[in-house]
Amino acid sequence: MAAAPGAVVFAYHNVGVRCLKVLLAGGVDVRLVVTHDDNPAEAIWFESVAALCRAEGIAHLTPADANSAELLAAVAAAAPDFLFSFYYRHMLPAALLALAPAYNMHGSLLPRFRGRAPVNWAVLHGADATGATLHEMTVKPDAGAIVAQTAVPILPDDTAFEVFGKVTVAAEQTLWTALPALLAGTAPRLPNDLRLGGYFGGRTPADGRIDWRQPAQAVYNLHRAVAPPYPGAFTELDGVIYTIQQARLSPLSSGSLQQGLAVVDNRVFGVCGDGRMLAISALHTGGVAVTAAQLRAALDGAAGAQ
Repeated sequence: MAAAPGAVVFAYHNVGVRCLKVLLAGGVDVRLVVTHDDNPAEAIWFESVAALCRAEGIAHLTPADANSAELLAAVAAAAPDFLFSFYYRHMLPAALLALAPAYNMHGSLLPRFRGRAPVNWAVLHGADATGATLHEMTVKPDAGAIVAQTAVPILPDDTAFEVFGKVTVAAEQTLWTALPALLAGTAPRLPNDLRLGGYFGGRTPADGRIDWRQPAQAVYNLHRAVAPPYPGAFTELDGVIYTIQQARLSPLSSGSLQQGLAVVDNRVFGVCGDGRMLAISALHTGGVAVTAAQLRAALDGAAGAQ
């Protein structure tokens, strides 16, 4: 009987957990997993690859630098037939990629939304669909030939968190379907025409600042893209930061209301540049819920100070 194909897996987050489980279920000999230590400054709402490795008895490392000689030596010592990257946060250098055929799972329908935070960018740009793409890894990010893709819809009120759940399932389905042919060396290689998509960088909490001059749909897309468990879209009033937790587009017109936060009939709204509004059902400051009455008092105080 032929030996099971061996792999070294670079993985993190829910996609990392689910795709690692697919490899194990598919009979792959996972000889080493490379993952990340959780960042104490980050809200950890996702599953742990390290915990899965402990449960399955798989050796795992959490190096700070993917370019280190020590990591290269450890991966080479595992003598992998394949390398896989499933939401690992560092680019793999050419020296690692030269050790074995390497494949990455990306959270978009390549070539669209290459780069970091693809689900958040897709929601922010108002895309109506995204998905998961398994592709060959190259030194240039998300540029290798496509092996398989699975699409999922983005509904008009979906948050990035909800879409990420769909993409996680799509990633699992994509790998499960493609794995037998991939291991047999018969998987297709489809063109990844980079002219048809764009590259996007990482996002920080500061990118959630709301520009109320923007149309309501753009502001709503920002809210959806960074709604909890992400840091949230925020605005500042009289030196106080207010973060939107829940909101929907409102059918009401803003009339003569000024752009920004407003209270109408004891309800909180966000007034946007096109005269449309967001109906805000949950607003926080400092992690504490703000009532319509409290916001009205703050708005009156800010107006009186001018």
